[in-house]
Amino acid sequence: MSRSPAVFAQYLLPKTALTQMAGRLARARGGAATTWAIRRFIARYGVDMAEAPDPDPAHYATFNDFFTRPLRADARPLARADYLSPVDGAISQLGDIRAGQIFQAKGHTYSVQTLLAGDTRLAAPFADGQFATLYLSPRDYHRIHMPCAGRLTQMIHVPGALFSVNPATACAVPGLFARNERVICCFDTARGPLALALVGATIVGSMATVWHGVVNPPRPGRVRRWTYDGQNIELAQGAELGRFLLGSTVIALWPPGALRFDAHWLPGATVRVGQALGAAINLIPP
Repeated sequence: MSRSPAVFAQYLLPKTALTQMAGRLARARGGAATTWAIRRFIARYGVDMAEAPDPDPAHYATFNDFFTRPLRADARPLARADYLSPVDGAISQLGDIRAGQIFQAKGHTYSVQTLLAGDTRLAAPFADGQFATLYLSPRDYHRIHMPCAGRLTQMIHVPGALFSVNPATACAVPGLFARNERVICCFDTARGPLALALVGATIVGSMATVWHGVVNPPRPGRVRRWTYDGQNIELAQGAELGRFLLGSTVIALWPPGALRFDAHWLPGATVRVGQALGAAINLIPP
């Protein structure tokens, strides 16, 4: 498949070095320079600051503080639904997982097992399940919330590349989401297991969760795994799970027959945190 110059350039760029540099700049307390950068970003991407508790760009000491800003308490009411959208963003793809393969874009699939750090046991319940891939653009709110209530079982940090995850790159780079760096959060729910993969990208300085804090950096170059057996970490539906420091993609995985997607959930559609995602089909007793 032919690639655009912009996509081809990503194979040559020092993506990790660029991302580390962007992370340092985003953490810097630059005073007037930081405020200037935030104002430029707001104007460039059309960020709706009216949704923030404090819309004044000068309120934010660092770019990261601005980028991970919370929303007003009334900005995202939760729908009455079994599953809710975990993010603000656009639906890249969604549907059935077929024989362990997830659809990425025309001509491209990748395996559940590869996405989930090569863990055969972890991937097995999702082999013929369902998925949703949600892309967060620079203008979006960048915190991630629970689509349903769940108990945390494990978290995995998988090292990888840092390609852009925009639609053009998804169409051109094979196995993009299973190649990029990612943090996988696994839960037990009333309807079976749930996995949420937070996928990094170029300039995404780090990802953080509410129970761990910043997961990356460090980047030791090996898979890291944390288990939470016996810790009883439970998150309610709609509760914050984590955040991106700069934008990326979330991939949600469900086992077979777990849900029926809402009729408005179609590739290309825009979604917001708390909107109805789908209805449960099978209730698994505890």
